[in-house]
Amino acid sequence: MTKRFLIFGCLGWCIEILWTGFHSLLLGDGALTAKTYLWMFPIYGAAAFASPLFLAVRKSCPLWQKLGLYSVTIFLVEFAAGGLIRLATGVCPWDYGNNPLSVLGLIRLDYAPLWAALGCFFEEVSLLLAKKGELA
Repeated sequence: MTKRFLIFGCLGWCIEILWTGFHSLLLGDGALTAKTYLWMFPIYGAAAFASPLFLAVRKSCPLWQKLGLYSVTIFLVEFAAGGLIRLATGVCPWDYGNNPLSVLGLIRLDYAPLWAALGCFFEEVSLLLAKKGELA
């Protein structure tokens, strides 16, 4: 479990760095400034506990259901984690409060397709780890 936690945590961090760097490019930042938060490692790492879910729905659900399930699940985790961090520290590192599609500044509804894609990616990672015997 520890190995999977580290793998998902590192993958999440890397994806977030690539995403925020790409966003910087779109905003005209030629330095491609990217960022993430230390909080994100355990949040992404928690996907290790969802590996059995990824594998269970892989063949049992049509794609549209999986996409919805992944988006909603990630929204719930992001909302809960952001809320707990805000409760503990007084701030949520990813404050979406200025976006009209945010919910309490903790999630952005327009990110649903991105979260669906991340869920599919994590499903593939879970499958690869299962084939290598890392989910036993």
